[in-house]
Order: sequence, then C-alpha cells, then structure tokens
Amino acid sequence: MNIVLCGSMKVKDKILEIKDILENKGYNVLLPKECMQGLPKKVASRKHFERIIDSNNNIILIVNETKNNIKNYIGPNSFAEIAFAFFYNKTIYLLNDYYEPYLDELMEWNVAPLKGNIDNIL
Repeated sequence: MNIVLCGSMKVKDKILEIKDILENKGYNVLLPKECMQGLPKKVASRKHFERIIDSNNNIILIVNETKNNIKNYIGPNSFAEIAFAFFYNKTIYLLNDYYEPYLDELMEWNVAPLKGNIDNIL
C-alpha cells in the first residue's frame, strides 16, 4: 500500500522519521521530494499534487507537528494538499490531532487524526 506524506519542510526530519517507520511496517512511502530538494514551490507543488491524485496512492498522511509553538500546525500548502486529496476521494490522516483553525473542514472532510499513533492507519 502506498502512503503519500505531506507537511511543512520545517519538520522535514520528522517526515523522514515517519517515512522510515512506515517503510518498516511494509508501506511504500512517497515524499514531497521536490520540496525537500528546494525546487520552486510552483514546480514542487504540482509534482506533489500529481502524487496525491495518482490512483495507486490512496492514503495521504499529513505530518502536522508543532511549528513555531503552534500545536498540530497545518500550513497553507498542507491544507491545499488536504483539500486536493479530499476532492480526489483519498483517505486522509493527520499524524497528530486537528489543527483548530481548520477544524470544521477537517471534520467534515473525514480527515482522521492519529494522535501520534501510526498503528491506527488502516
């Protein structure tokens, strides 16, 4: 099963840590590698959106760590990825809990918070 990871590049180390954990559990993990390589956001976002809509990739995991002392942070790019995944009927997880400013949308779009427990991925 394929899992596409998303999240702020400020938490790149955590994204890589989650990648290793998931791969050890037998998942094929796809990273926002163009973002990690520092390509322009326009190019990197398009490439990552292509990963999200690929019919072989049905699970999206947002690595929403604390950023700048904001718990469960989801930035504008990650929120766009969530909206895109929702539109394409993907299963969407948050690594941690809901990010309060987007609570209504996240709940209505059936985004599931793992509350730090990766074992809850289907």
